[in-house]
Amino acid sequence: MTVIKVEGMHCEKCVERISKAMDKAGLDYKVNLVDKNVQIDGCEHCVKTAMEILDDLGFDGEIEA
Repeated sequence: MTVIKVEGMHCEKCVERISKAMDKAGLDYKVNLVDKNVQIDGCEHCVKTAMEILDDLGFDGEIEA
């Protein structure tokens, strides 16, 4: 599982927008508003897709080490 920190995620509307886009892409994920992150369960391609989705939505995603 890869954790992507999303500092710009502030509210339930942000979670809704991210979830809708991740669902559309068919990704296995969890969005955590409290910790401001998105957990991606999948390969490198899945993580890359998730990062692109976040960027397209206007969020800066950073993979946590």
